Amino acid sequence: MGIKWRLRTYATAAPLALALLAVTGCTGSPDAPAKPGDRAPSTAGSGKPSPAVARVCAKPAEGPAKAPKGAVTVDPAVVNDLAAKTKNSPPNTTFWLRPGTHTLEADRYAQVLPKKGNTYLGAPGAVLDGSGTNQYAFSGSAPDVTLRHLTVQGFVAPHDQGVVNHDSADGWVIEHNTVKENSGAALMAGARQKVRANCLRDNGQYGLNAYKAGDSITGLVVEGNEITGNNTGDWERKKPGCGCTGGIKFWAVNGADIRGNWVHDNRGTGLWADTNNNDFRIEGNVIEANDGAALIYETSYNAVITNNTIRRNNWIEGRRGADRGDSFPFATVYVSESGGEPRVKARTDKIEISRNVMENNWSGITLWENADRFCNSPANTSTGSCTLLVRDADRCAQPAIAKPPLHADCRWKTQRVDIHDNEFVLDLAVVKCKKAECGRMAVLANYGTYPDWSPYKGDKVAEAVTRAQDNRWYDNVYRGPWSFVAHDPSGTLDVKQWQGAKYGQDAGSTFRPRAGG
Repeated sequence: MGIKWRLRTYATAAPLALALLAVTGCTGSPDAPAKPGDRAPSTAGSGKPSPAVARVCAKPAEGPAKAPKGAVTVDPAVVNDLAAKTKNSPPNTTFWLRPGTHTLEADRYAQVLPKKGNTYLGAPGAVLDGSGTNQYAFSGSAPDVTLRHLTVQGFVAPHDQGVVNHDSADGWVIEHNTVKENSGAALMAGARQKVRANCLRDNGQYGLNAYKAGDSITGLVVEGNEITGNNTGDWERKKPGCGCTGGIKFWAVNGADIRGNWVHDNRGTGLWADTNNNDFRIEGNVIEANDGAALIYETSYNAVITNNTIRRNNWIEGRRGADRGDSFPFATVYVSESGGEPRVKARTDKIEISRNVMENNWSGITLWENADRFCNSPANTSTGSCTLLVRDADRCAQPAIAKPPLHADCRWKTQRVDIHDNEFVLDLAVVKCKKAECGRMAVLANYGTYPDWSPYKGDKVAEAVTRAQDNRWYDNVYRGPWSFVAHDPSGTLDVKQWQGAKYGQDAGSTFRPRAGG
């Protein structure tokens, strides 16, 4: 799964009931860690205040200093005490972990297997440490488990697997924890999972891997977390084109609220929704200084992306592309084969990107559609997946795919995307890029060539995504030397061409040539 760039034929936030919010920002290069208390370089010039973000890692909320009434006390001096007492206690038991470092048996498969309704509370200073031996911390299929105020560290989950809720059980509540310095993902996700006010930092692959076999994750909430420094394993270098890194990866999640998080300084993408996700609301987050895009919404449906502050993203990957002469507009918000689809039930039937501040990122928003990527095509990197409109991939073959309805429904379409009332700020001196390399908005596709039986050859998809699929920019504010790309990467448009009769984009928008203008 995931994006493989080289497949191209061309070279108002909801109030948070959290006490962990503080006004802060960041300055410096993407190589430097974000520092709470710093200010963004030009937010003041826009007349908007620096946003509130979840400063969780600097000062995690402390758990209860004494065991709650009726709780089972867990002793850090006794190896495997937590797992043993969990096994010997009935469902719906509360466990209180004393201060200190708790360990499991020295076996890679030693883990805690909660029972339905169990609650695990950490006292101040309670740590569960995998000691570089244990793969998983909390596993099993028991639903409705709660974890609060624990530090979970030193586990060695394999690639694409996670440490907490390893088996993606449903209904878990994971709040006020620090999950750090583990291999794989800090957390996995199940249906109705609530992930609130956690510090997910410096994990080998993801802060959260929202994947469950059977594509059954619904009602996911990720709120008020700090997600930083993840992908320490640098997996894109180990497995080029894997699309398997970043702060959070979402796979086939149906219904998610991602709000009030601080997603910063991850190696790779900040937030990445990949393959048949639907009904996302991404609101009130601060996404900054990630090596790759702030947000990728790929082969997915129906989303609202609003009131986010997005700054200083994609400097590393954007510059890397420019240095190798790649003309593709590397985006900060990248909508790839994704769009609004009224036939897929959601809270919206569009992708709406509105009221965001995007400041000093490598580029802006790219709406992309790969003409060679469709259900049953060898170029479909979401192996084995078909669209939500055609579940059986074998139907997407000649001769049926050349005619309605399959000709339309076998494609993940970038369509019905509204981009409005955003502020886009670019200062070339801050980003340290040349005008021809960065600061671009784009709506485009490649020239279809593959496979030989494809009904989408030529510029059919490029024409559709650019002119016929209701993708619109309007009522935005641009500060700085922005340029535009339409149809294909072969040429750059100025404002007059972008707004002209041929493309008709950004009606009602304003353009100011200086970032602080």
